[in-house]
Amino acid sequence: MTQTTLDTPTRAQPRGARAVLHDLLRRPRSAFGLFVIVTMLCAALFAPWITPYDPNDQMFDGLSLAGAPLPPSSQFWLGTDLLGRDLFSRLVLGAQTSLIIGVLANGIAVLVGATVGIIGGYFGGWIGGILMRFTDLMMAFPALLLAIVLAAIFKPSLLIVAMVIAMVNWVQMARVIYTETRSLSQREFIEVQRAMGSSTFRILGKHILPHLVYSIIVFGTLGISTTVLLEATLSYLGVGVQPPTPSWGNIIFENQTYFANAPWLVFFPGIAIVLLALSFNLLGDALRDTLDPRLKGRH
Repeated sequence: MTQTTLDTPTRAQPRGARAVLHDLLRRPRSAFGLFVIVTMLCAALFAPWITPYDPNDQMFDGLSLAGAPLPPSSQFWLGTDLLGRDLFSRLVLGAQTSLIIGVLANGIAVLVGATVGIIGGYFGGWIGGILMRFTDLMMAFPALLLAIVLAAIFKPSLLIVAMVIAMVNWVQMARVIYTETRSLSQREFIEVQRAMGSSTFRILGKHILPHLVYSIIVFGTLGISTTVLLEATLSYLGVGVQPPTPSWGNIIFENQTYFANAPWLVFFPGIAIVLLALSFNLLGDALRDTLDPRLKGRH
């Protein structure tokens, strides 16, 4: 019996980046999400050149004669905050903060979750049992509460906040990858590879991991939206990114007392958080359908 006659799971044929991009742009929702993500990414990358003012500069003409924040105008496009700083400049730099933490934290969470899921799913037995019980234990704690405790223990910084978020976000990825790896490891073509004497690394790298790539990409993209929201929440609560470094969450926290008289101080950063999180969700949904339709409805 040859390997081609075995019960090998079907996979969607690999698609080039150009074909995937073309398919994403044909879908209105994913095109909108991609546009927002690219716009904010460009703003974050070129922040020093597109911000009209220093984000931390407390300008003498940034407050009214009564000491109140200024509304949006031709001079200050999104108005100023309670200290007379340009809100647009702070939001652009806040995009840089959110994207750095979002991508870094989610990348770590995907790496840890996928590794735990693959090892537990492939080896099973007491190894898989220990890893999954530990995963269940982590899932039992409320993610926000655990993140607040961890952030309070360590001195907040960009790297620490990213690590804290990753430590509470890897469990969902681990569960998904564990289930798929467990199913794959029991298929006939894997049993034949074991019988032929193939090494564990060869089986995992050549015969199991390629079937998991689509799931990792899709759930990794969807996870960025959760990361962005969690970072904004931690910063709002004062245990995330610390001032004077701008973050959309701490911008809302600093200016919430002026909500009634200067609603733009809360409205604009709030809209930025929602747009970025929504955009990654839309992109993740589209990638799921484009890369592998079998994943539809499983996120």
